[in-house]
Amino acid sequence: TVDVATLATGHDTLKVSFTLRVLPGTGQPSACNEPKYREKLISTVNSYVADHGFLELGYRYACNLANGRFLWRNRIGAEQVVVQVDRLENGLPSSSWIFDALSLPLRSFDVPETEKNSVQELGELIAQGLRSEAHVLFQITAFVRIGDGQEVFPSQELFLDRGRGDKSKILYSVSDVAAIHSQKIGNAIRSIDTWYPEAHELGPIAVEPYGSVTTQGKAYRQPKEKTDFYSLLDNWMLKDKVPAKEQQHFVMAVLIRGGVFGDKD
Repeated sequence: TVDVATLATGHDTLKVSFTLRVLPGTGQPSACNEPKYREKLISTVNSYVADHGFLELGYRYACNLANGRFLWRNRIGAEQVVVQVDRLENGLPSSSWIFDALSLPLRSFDVPETEKNSVQELGELIAQGLRSEAHVLFQITAFVRIGDGQEVFPSQELFLDRGRGDKSKILYSVSDVAAIHSQKIGNAIRSIDTWYPEAHELGPIAVEPYGSVTTQGKAYRQPKEKTDFYSLLDNWMLKDKVPAKEQQHFVMAVLIRGGVFGDKD
């Protein structure tokens, strides 16, 4: 047997809502046993901020909120998708943006003129949060018209020790309401990497150190090509070989993503 989630009879629209907080402190390690490396990393990030201000990354994150990429399969075949983004201050909306998600592409960041100003405003605010200039908290609400009683697609739970007779598919829920894992939301928002070698074929992929796409079983940033995060970072930090602007964006996006990055020793 398997779990299935559907809209109730008499309802044709799925509502998906979550909050998103933009964390400051990019490039400041939580722990680092090499003080000189820490200083170099922080100064490099500060130099990047002075040159680029996180504006390109903020814009791309904003696009992935506006286009509803975080809806995943629920976006496919929908008649209409509206995404509302509210900035929360003191627990209340202080500013809002509403997007016609289906008018924004998933394969590029070329936004139609009707949506461009709103996406740029949202991206600038995200960049301010990344630059530690403002506390940025969003409430994101998407309305997806898919049809009366139609199936919806929440996250699926992973159980490695399933016994005989157990369900072969268990869906994630919160208080008996279908839900999407925060990791899956984050994966969609950070799907901004179009700077890898085969981007013209696949479009944006999630920011990962090796450009890995699990659904294809492939890593698009190979160490032998020196396009992976570690090669770029080591050349930048240890050899003062500054990457091209696009690869600088990628390195910073991986630092924003976070992780445990260390030498083989």
